[in-house]
Amino acid sequence: MSAGANHAFACYYGKGGIVAAPDWIWLVFLFAFGCCIGSFLNVVIYRLPRDKSLVSPPSACPACGRRIRAYDNIPLISWLLLGRKCRYCKAPISVRYFAIELLTGLVFVGIFHLYFRTGLRAGMGPFLGGGWLIYLLHMILLAAFVAASAIDLELWIIPLSICWLVTVAGLAGSTLAGYIIDPAQIRQFYLLPSTSDVFLQESTIASLAAGATIGLAVSLVLVATGLIKRSYEYEGSQNSHEKPDNDASAEPQFNHHAEMAREIIFLLPIIICSALAYWLIRAQALPGSISGWWLNFTQKPAVAGLLGSLWGYFVGCGIVWATRIFGTLAFRKEAMGLGDVHLMGAAGAVIGPVSVVIAFFVAPFFGLAWAVCQMFFKKTRQIPYGPFLSFGVFAVMIFHDRIFEYWQFMRN
Repeated sequence: MSAGANHAFACYYGKGGIVAAPDWIWLVFLFAFGCCIGSFLNVVIYRLPRDKSLVSPPSACPACGRRIRAYDNIPLISWLLLGRKCRYCKAPISVRYFAIELLTGLVFVGIFHLYFRTGLRAGMGPFLGGGWLIYLLHMILLAAFVAASAIDLELWIIPLSICWLVTVAGLAGSTLAGYIIDPAQIRQFYLLPSTSDVFLQESTIASLAAGATIGLAVSLVLVATGLIKRSYEYEGSQNSHEKPDNDASAEPQFNHHAEMAREIIFLLPIIICSALAYWLIRAQALPGSISGWWLNFTQKPAVAGLLGSLWGYFVGCGIVWATRIFGTLAFRKEAMGLGDVHLMGAAGAVIGPVSVVIAFFVAPFFGLAWAVCQMFFKKTRQIPYGPFLSFGVFAVMIFHDRIFEYWQFMRN
């Protein structure tokens, strides 16, 4: 195939041989598909925090209740053709619907182009040669974060179900990745979480992740049996992370030190079990046969991927939770939400522990940029921290290779 053809066509090596398709077909398809996902995200953004089903009833106008027909529900196009108004009652349709669809479509196309056309992510390989798995996990992460950020902007809450979905996807994807992508390639280029890390030994990460998981199970059992109380529980609420309304004057008054004590008690089994597991491995306190079995077991690609993803989850949760606890104790008001904790835990399960820590420290720069905008446009309102965390994660995904290249340079 000539150089010109190489430029015009995307070539991938699948099980059936070489598959060639013009670049524009891939880009148009991904943009259209991304816009459709964005349309679904609009449903999630509106219905999920209001405890409504995501599948029924069919989409309807919030003003008049008339069902929206399929020809009026085409992403981007219908909003423009309808003149931003309902066909029946002429009620205005928020620009958010168009913006979410357009943003999601651009993200789907942009990430594909950056990963598979510019060589921005080393070691990715061809799309049909395994790169699709990383692309899929990253799209699940970013799409979920778009929805979570939009909900957070409107209602100042992050539905935990969104975070759990991303976490499960990260755990499952990292577990299966070793059977789809060369495990050595995953470790070398840090494509997905694994027990290989730039800071800790593989056995150390495996033991910490396993111990923390056992500790989390203990804490959840203690909560389920009522031996540990949830923090910031509102009367009559089943979800302690959601406020009864957005009026700050209606919020119940809490003893913040007591609430943080509850969260510290919840975290103690996780900390103790992970520390104990670390000591058992490092001090070689286990019998030789068990220690050898554990080391061999954790070298299996599926186990290494699962434990690496779990460690990323705990690191992501831990760094935000520590900030929440110390910030609340210092300022005597709730600092960051538990939704932010779960949001970064989900990110860590997909992008790994090192990347999620960097994303956490990158996020304040986006907050600073917003503060500067507030100085010039005084009508801008304060916004929650979830969108800044999402931007931080997105930035680290884009500059992933540059970050790890810089780290390797500093080490040498």
